[in-house]
Amino acid sequence: MNKEQKIIISTNSAEKINAIVKEHGIKKLLLVCDSSFGFLEPHEEYEKISVPYVIFNEFTSNPLYADVCKGVELFRQEKCDAILAIGGGSAIDVAKCIKLFCKMPDSESYLTQEYKENDVLLIGVPTTSGTGSESTRYAVVYYKGQKQSVTHESIVPSYALLDRRNLNTLPVYQKKCTMLDALCQGIESWWSINANEESRVYSKKAIELIMENKENYLENTDQGNEAMMLAANYAGRAINITQTTAAHAMSYKLTSLYKVPHGRAAFMCLPRVWNYMLCHTDQSQYYAQEELEKIFNDIAAVLKCSNAKQAVVYLEELEQELFEKDSVNFNVTDAELLSKSVNVTRLKNNPVKLNEDTLHHLYIEIIQRTAK
Repeated sequence: MNKEQKIIISTNSAEKINAIVKEHGIKKLLLVCDSSFGFLEPHEEYEKISVPYVIFNEFTSNPLYADVCKGVELFRQEKCDAILAIGGGSAIDVAKCIKLFCKMPDSESYLTQEYKENDVLLIGVPTTSGTGSESTRYAVVYYKGQKQSVTHESIVPSYALLDRRNLNTLPVYQKKCTMLDALCQGIESWWSINANEESRVYSKKAIELIMENKENYLENTDQGNEAMMLAANYAGRAINITQTTAAHAMSYKLTSLYKVPHGRAAFMCLPRVWNYMLCHTDQSQYYAQEELEKIFNDIAAVLKCSNAKQAVVYLEELEQELFEKDSVNFNVTDAELLSKSVNVTRLKNNPVKLNEDTLHHLYIEIIQRTAK
């Protein structure tokens, strides 16, 4: 985790942003925002930022490398000296890449060059409670149809500003999906082979906050929204250390092929992955079998379940409860395509080894279980 990041919890966003830009002597901001910007409750406050700014919003929910390059060009043309990202994970990811690339030569692809630290100030203001991107060293862009992961310590925003009011206008379906993304991150980071004492503190806090506040959050209360925004941030801080594991790795093709929102797709995969690992703890590729079983039961306890088996059942029931009326038309013949799509790097973080045959079997289970 970037030790210098400052996390601010406030409902005076513009005031905090103005104080930050004044402290750092910022003259002009590039404001990176998504389509939700005009609907945010604090929208009018953001328009009163004390320094000039230029808006960049020419990107989609799966941002392209070419989109990021447009943002870099605008940053340079307008002579901006800092970046303010207000939006979901994609907006913050775009802003991170603009920060990283804006000091690099454009004579060749930014993606092939060595990434280096630079002094461009980046402020992250999330408007969903899912990715925790405002506190991670990861960003995602797409180049020639392929997902590209950009990773560097320098893209962790210097400030993460958490304002619960940004969640007030988020549609309920999206609130469910982003909450489940944070829950998956909390669980996966706990059992990841890269987990350590610090990351598990964050994982536990994330899961606890989600379990204690999910009803209030979905009812759009101030308490629920603030707690869920903090939960997502803790989950982000956890995966910043550990990275995600098999459930996330399996989710991406479900999203691109069937347009299932990312958080929901990951949550479809997680119980099936966990159940498989419970049946194969003797095949742990990192932890001793007893240690892995304890980790699973510790996670179950925070989920308020008596054991890991019960936790798997609970998560499956939660998915049904949240999305009972929102069916997905999966095709079982796509299982092979899905299993071949998985990023093996993410599988290396998983405590139990999964091969392509296992993935194929798990996808069939997921498709059959989700069919309405």
